[in-house]
Amino acid sequence: MSATPPSGTVLALDIGGTKVEAALVDHTGALRPGSRFRVATGRDSTREALLHAIDSAVTGTLATAGNAAEIVGCGIGSAGPISLGEGTVSPLNLPALRGFGLVDFIGQRLAVPTTLRLDGTCIALAEHWLGATRGARNSLAMIVSTGVGGGLILGGRLFSGDGGNAGHIGQVQVATREPGHSAARASLEALASGPRIVEWARERGWAGQSGEELAADYAAGVPLAREAVRRSTTAVGEAIAGVATLLDLHHVAIGGGFMNVAADYIERVAATIREAAIFDYAREVTVSRSGLSDEGPLIGAAALIHRRDLL
Repeated sequence: MSATPPSGTVLALDIGGTKVEAALVDHTGALRPGSRFRVATGRDSTREALLHAIDSAVTGTLATAGNAAEIVGCGIGSAGPISLGEGTVSPLNLPALRGFGLVDFIGQRLAVPTTLRLDGTCIALAEHWLGATRGARNSLAMIVSTGVGGGLILGGRLFSGDGGNAGHIGQVQVATREPGHSAARASLEALASGPRIVEWARERGWAGQSGEELAADYAAGVPLAREAVRRSTTAVGEAIAGVATLLDLHHVAIGGGFMNVAADYIERVAATIREAAIFDYAREVTVSRSGLSDEGPLIGAAALIHRRDLL
């Protein structure tokens, strides 16, 4: 279904594991120049520090609005899990914010409609609206970065689930859990995310410290670096093969900083899907890079208001 986006400006807010970001986004999905504010956070941040970060980002962005009456709503994407019924967020990597009533907190600042969704589902919405998966009725958008997240479009509409947590592909187990190990150690995020891959390589004698160094060694043909990247692309490809089989996906868009560790990251993921999928229709899923810049999470948050027809 298509619809003409409503006029006006949306305050878009993105709550991630390492930063809070806000911007003003118009009905075309364009960020207003100068309205984007980012405040760093982290796992060790206190609740007071996190609330200050949210307030600072929102205050900075609102100061660029000029006329507050032009803001027609607020869209929020947050790391999960979340609770749509309660309007609360419990980001796994921000322990101090767990169970926090974010919708009410924003409501005290802005008397406009406010919509909350998982950050991965916001990215899926952005890709469907303006990115790589436009035209695909069943699609998955993924981020492979510090963590692994995702969101789903099914039947041409955003699929959030009753509680808002559909799309948590990073927590899907893609390996057999060994006795005595936690379920998290067998998850896609544990096997494919940037920090975990760097850690895996270092445990096996690689001397580097970062994803950027791993990328350089991969390009130079260092065997351990190439094996580390293969570990990530294999896990991602196997997870996509499973989801594509389950949901008959047409298109998967992958973004995130760690994907840039290898120029052929997408091609390696696609090759794994062809090897891992049992049915032809799952093998035929299109896999591509994200069609959006790092503005994707904010565009998706704004689309919660601008593209209500897709919710």
